[in-house]
Amino acid sequence: MTDNIEVFTQNSIRIRGSAGTIYIDPFQMKEEPKDADFIMLTHDHYDHFSPEDIEKVSKSDTVLIVPEKMAGKAREVSGMVGRIEFVKPGMSREICGLEFETVPAYNVLKPFHPKSAEWVGYILCVDGQRIYIAGDTDATKEAMAVKCDVAIVPVGGTYTMDARNAAKLVNEICPETAIPVHYGSIVGKPGDADIFKENVKAPVKVEFKIAF
Repeated sequence: MTDNIEVFTQNSIRIRGSAGTIYIDPFQMKEEPKDADFIMLTHDHYDHFSPEDIEKVSKSDTVLIVPEKMAGKAREVSGMVGRIEFVKPGMSREICGLEFETVPAYNVLKPFHPKSAEWVGYILCVDGQRIYIAGDTDATKEAMAVKCDVAIVPVGGTYTMDARNAAKLVNEICPETAIPVHYGSIVGKPGDADIFKENVKAPVKVEFKIAF
């Protein structure tokens, strides 16, 4: 079941569960719900770290979770949240009832997301489901080793893996459901989701969540 997962623009995601309401990389939010129990950032590029959108979703006790090397930028929004927690790739954590793991997110040959930056994807444990939010990454060996029920993966190419490589990743890790993101606005065309779906093999189900 993915009814508790919404995707907005790029990698902007809201997941609701018993641990609370979780946002990943809020960006270009059309409303100001101010309902975030957790905000989790994958890295510091402007379409993933948006102070304007953090302000739209955060409240006084929101926990902001960011990669350790984002500490300086995170201070820009410290007044908008209750506290800030720092993570590195390859960790398992539990914060305020939310269990999660971090997965390295990086480019293999492209320069945009170097492994040395220690940016992350997340595997969230939400009410018995493992939900993998890959972040801006290629189909790396670490991504290929992920075990999850739902995989939310970028398909737009240029800065991340493209639709066909994202499908190869999903076919390798074989979640129940795959959701394409990071296409149709800044990079990638809406049709990239169709290419992704065409290349994903059964029994994986593909769901489109971004509305244009």
